[in-house]
Amino acid sequence: MNIVVLVKQVPDSGADRNLRTDDNTVDRGSANNVINEMDEYAIEEALKIKEAHGGEVTILTMGPDRATESIRKALSMGPDKAVHVVDDALHGSCAVATSKVLAAALGQLGADLVLCGSESTDGRVQVMPHMLAERLGIAALTGARKLTVDGATLTVERQTEEGYEVITAATPAIVSVWDTINEPRYPSFKGIMAAKKKPVQTLSLADLGVAAGEVGFAGATSTVLEHSKRPPRSGGVKVTDEGSGGAQLVEFLATEKFV
Repeated sequence: MNIVVLVKQVPDSGADRNLRTDDNTVDRGSANNVINEMDEYAIEEALKIKEAHGGEVTILTMGPDRATESIRKALSMGPDKAVHVVDDALHGSCAVATSKVLAAALGQLGADLVLCGSESTDGRVQVMPHMLAERLGIAALTGARKLTVDGATLTVERQTEEGYEVITAATPAIVSVWDTINEPRYPSFKGIMAAKKKPVQTLSLADLGVAAGEVGFAGATSTVLEHSKRPPRSGGVKVTDEGSGGAQLVEFLATEKFV
């Protein structure tokens, strides 16, 4: 089975994250960039499927040159190779443009199964698997907590607030996963050393047949006009009960429109 895992490099969610002052995009240059957490579960699931059914696992990343660091980290977990879509014109791309580029790359890779995290920790919009499925004309099985492969048939337990739904589809398909699906393996020293020699193919927009005007700020369907830091938390309201505490509390709740 030819499996492609979408991996995104994002600023560490455990550290401060900022937007650039010049164009209101995420400041990745000064951030501690890591693999999007949910994507690690997608990598692990791909490796488990390969171990059970055979095949090849390819990492696909769209991002600047420094995203190579996350590609090598992903490869150290066990995938066979990687494809890195990198082009200066991509800066400022929205989700719609990103899906166009990734779909073009996936079209060249001929994947039987595309795996990805259910969301990225920087965008958190959860739309990429749906957009890619629409562009590629394949099924989208999203929010998986369990994935079973039986030949060309995929069965997923889709996690919901009430429990889970069971859905099936035939390959090719795209599956997004939650962190409840498995426990990602840690890269071994052998894996880290082997990752340095694994092939990483770079593709530009020209290689994918995508015009520069269709991506970046020029092709964006949405943009951030301005931003500001979240204001510091102010002190709470202290109610001293001198016989009218209950009335003061109700008045405060009414002012805040809680009652």
